Amino acid sequence: MAPTSGEGIALGRARDAAARGAWADAYTGYLEAREAGGLGPAELADFASVAYAAGHLDVAIETWERLHEELSRLGEDVGAAGAAVRVAMHLLFDTALMAPVRGWLHRAERLLDPATPTPVHAWFAAVRAFERLLSGDLDAARDWADQAIETGSHTDPAAAAIGRVARARLVILDGDVPRGLELLDEAGTAVMTGDLDALSTGVVYCELVCALQGLAQYDLAEQWTEAMERWARTNAIGSLHGRCRVHRAEILRLRGQCAHAEQQVLLACDELRPYVRRELGWPLTELGRIRLRRGDLPGAEEALLAAHGLGWDPEPGLSLVRLAGGDADTAAAAIGEALAGPLPVPSKELPPTSGLRRAPLLDAQVRIAVARGDLETARAAVRELDEVAVRFESTALAASALRARGDLLLAEGDAAGASASFAGALRAWIQVGAPYETAECRLRLADAQGALGNLRAETLERSAARTELDRIAHGPATDGPATDGPAIDGSRADTAEPDTFVREGDHWRVVFDGRRTTVRDSKGMHHLARLFAAPGREFHVLDLVAADSDDPAAAVRLSRAGDLGPLLDDRAKQMYRRRLADIEEDIEDARADNDVARQEQAGLEREFLISELARAVGLGGGTGTRAPPPNGPGRPSPRPCARPSAASARPVRRSATTSTAPSPQGPTAPTPRIRACPPAGPRDGPPWPAR
Repeated sequence: MAPTSGEGIALGRARDAAARGAWADAYTGYLEAREAGGLGPAELADFASVAYAAGHLDVAIETWERLHEELSRLGEDVGAAGAAVRVAMHLLFDTALMAPVRGWLHRAERLLDPATPTPVHAWFAAVRAFERLLSGDLDAARDWADQAIETGSHTDPAAAAIGRVARARLVILDGDVPRGLELLDEAGTAVMTGDLDALSTGVVYCELVCALQGLAQYDLAEQWTEAMERWARTNAIGSLHGRCRVHRAEILRLRGQCAHAEQQVLLACDELRPYVRRELGWPLTELGRIRLRRGDLPGAEEALLAAHGLGWDPEPGLSLVRLAGGDADTAAAAIGEALAGPLPVPSKELPPTSGLRRAPLLDAQVRIAVARGDLETARAAVRELDEVAVRFESTALAASALRARGDLLLAEGDAAGASASFAGALRAWIQVGAPYETAECRLRLADAQGALGNLRAETLERSAARTELDRIAHGPATDGPATDGPAIDGSRADTAEPDTFVREGDHWRVVFDGRRTTVRDSKGMHHLARLFAAPGREFHVLDLVAADSDDPAAAVRLSRAGDLGPLLDDRAKQMYRRRLADIEEDIEDARADNDVARQEQAGLEREFLISELARAVGLGGGTGTRAPPPNGPGRPSPRPCARPSAASARPVRRSATTSTAPSPQGPTAPTPRIRACPPAGPRDGPPWPAR
């Protein structure tokens, strides 16, 4: 019999939508059912899962908290513990706040009977294993990973799979890289069977790629990133789309496609928008690395300082920006402090207290120390970097160590030894497939050859390096190989064509000055078309997003004028305060246990949340709002505002027209046919799209 009550009808629609993967519709249905008559414990659990899938992390966590309270009141200890573990899991993977994770795991632990293993026990162990790993307690993490595998193998395969990824990462950090890579491969292959739920599958993929990125096993990281992307096209939920984008941006940066990498990481910043924004530090630090490679020092500094403001460690990127800007002394002080007292940031790629966490810092310290003539510091850093490279058996780490040794030898006057080291590093980076690092080594090899008097070799290496660095800095944001001619190499078309920027089905045809490429359709291409159609006009990024939104209500919210709304809504403020209460409890427990490291980590998280609340509430106690973009004389437009550069606007004004290309999906809106433009210079303003 079909349900007749408002609650029953809404629940039926919600369940049907969830079964189809129509998460937004399912979320709306559950909201209607809740308003019509309330939801029971089983429906609350379903609603929490749907809320996460639909991108409402705050609602998901709030619902699991409510379910924990209700089941605790009913005396259903295992169910209440399960809800608490779910809260901890979402906090762990989506907020990077470890103190609240520990608080909710403590609540669950009090309710679980260790004598009767259940799926909740398995999930508790899996979450605890990662909490310990990301807090630097590797011994405890090993024990919990083993428990997750053992218990999950009999009760919940998803928990066991996540436990296996944790164990593989710990084996790698112990120095047994071949065995660790084998275990990672086994964990990844297991999720490809499709037997796990979407969230667990996404977590395994993401953690696997993070492990490979941290180990500098970039070929494997690229392969698993591609596997994750194929899965994510139809299966990803919640924050997993944004995580895929960050991983893709990392690979694109490595491959020298920095314009496209920046495009991807900016989209990821917009997608990774949990109500606690701390983990935005991850894509922001990646944005800083990308911009540094493009020579955009102000933009790199903006991104890295924004990451630091969210409680993330901006090093070594920020010190390298200082060095590139000529301030070697400030860079030296900052990198020395980062090595002596690293921030306890729960990075999933570079867990604390590991040699992998120190390797990029050591590489930067060598560069900075050599620039200052501090060869004693450089020697110590080179020795440690050599040890890390040997321990973790990575070609990229070995290349980094060789380049560092070459820098030291050249500074010591051994140009021949330096030349050999730079040549070895050059070969290794070519093998890895890292054009930027390869070009850096060419420049240093040119310096060594010049010191040896080999002027022809010096000129050859320097010219090759400068050509590659210029391509990386100014290359177009292409989205893959062309299907209708050369995509990236810029070779000339056989026949002359008018300069064109036009959509044809699911691709865009771009022709400029006889060069032709075909780019896959994407939001970025739509945004470019809108910019080129109005040369000289300044757009806020939210106007661009709104114009491309399929949700009319979202478009209205995004494109509203004036202030950009409150920094935090009332629900978010309440949730921040609840997290603060969790942190205070964790700090008290850490004091009782005399756990100084835990106190430091929790203290940093408390400072972050207090600063977020202070910005949101305002000094006078009112609700803080995002200011509109400044447009006054002499003030730069913020980064979310975009417009074609003056150089691009001139040819656009002369030749912009519109045309409509046939599409297999049916009629399309007119798209601008324009004269292609040279890339604009570095942009000003905030380092990620305003929200």
